[in-house]
Amino acid sequence: MHTKFTPLTPELYDYLASHCSPVDDLLLRLIEETEKATGAASLMQIAPDQGQFMGMLAKLCGARHAVEVGTFTGYSALCLARALPDDGSLLCCDISEEWTSIGRRYWAEAGVDAKITLELAPALDTLKALPAERRFDIAFIDADKNNYINYYEEILARMDSGGLIVFDNVLWMGWVIDPAMTDEETEGIRALNDFVARDPRVEAVMVPVGDGLTLARKL
Repeated sequence: MHTKFTPLTPELYDYLASHCSPVDDLLLRLIEETEKATGAASLMQIAPDQGQFMGMLAKLCGARHAVEVGTFTGYSALCLARALPDDGSLLCCDISEEWTSIGRRYWAEAGVDAKITLELAPALDTLKALPAERRFDIAFIDADKNNYINYYEEILARMDSGGLIVFDNVLWMGWVIDPAMTDEETEGIRALNDFVARDPRVEAVMVPVGDGLTLARKL
């Protein structure tokens, strides 16, 4: 197979980021507050170019109803909610009142809070409790890696043909190909990657955005 890719140096990444549509002041303030409030945990926040990419995906697939598993301080939710139409909806699943409370303020300031429902409970419980007729057009999964396949199954069952699921951290800082890494989170990512690539219910592509994204479109 022909191999063609351009390795990203920090300088090349800066060039890439500077040639995306500019990130507005609201998102910049959310990034800064997240860094101050969460310290090292701020690494869980998606990169600005990833947020722009996911917003564009939502617009391209004409999404009206979205679900997110793993909200943190609300950056990805804000990007998705902004991309939805005025009558759109986003269900956010998380367990942290402390961290999601930051996001709530920014959602309100952006005027998208009416689109967002935040459920503070284990995400599997929230998803399993949804009525069978609840449907989603796009999903973003960025939570505990050992449950990725479980989240996938619950959400895929609530999607029609053309529905799109986006998984974060599928390259897992390169640890997915390190045989020395056998922790539960790494094994969960490996299991998800292998499973989705062979799942006949979807077509999937993995892209090197952020820490790696897999896009799985239901057939």
